[in-house]
Amino acid sequence: MTIQPAKLSDPAVRAFVHAVNAHDREGFMSLLSPGATMADDGSDRDLAEWIDQEIFSSRGHMDVDNESNGGRTLLARYSNDTWGEMRTRWTFTVEEDGRISRFETGQA
Repeated sequence: MTIQPAKLSDPAVRAFVHAVNAHDREGFMSLLSPGATMADDGSDRDLAEWIDQEIFSSRGHMDVDNESNGGRTLLARYSNDTWGEMRTRWTFTVEEDGRISRFETGQA
C-alpha cells in the first residue's frame, strides 16, 4: 500500500518526495544543504548531474511503500522516462537545520 507523501514522518523527506513528484527543481534544491552529496547503488555521483538525468529531465516519480528510521529510510517504487519503474531504497541524512546533507538510493 502506498503512503501518501503528506503522511511521511520526516518533514524534509516529505518535502523531498513532494518536490520530486511535482518536478519542482527550485523547491528540491532549497531542501539540500550547501555541499550536499548523494550516491546511487553505492557509488557517489555528481548531485547536479544525477538529479537532472534521473529526476528532472526524465520526469521522475516516487510512490513510497514503506518508511523506517523515523521516516529517513524509504522503500519506494521509483519511475522515470529513462528506466521505467523499479523498487528502490532511499536513505536521508537530515541536519539540525532541517536540510538534507546526503541521500543514497539504489535498487531494493
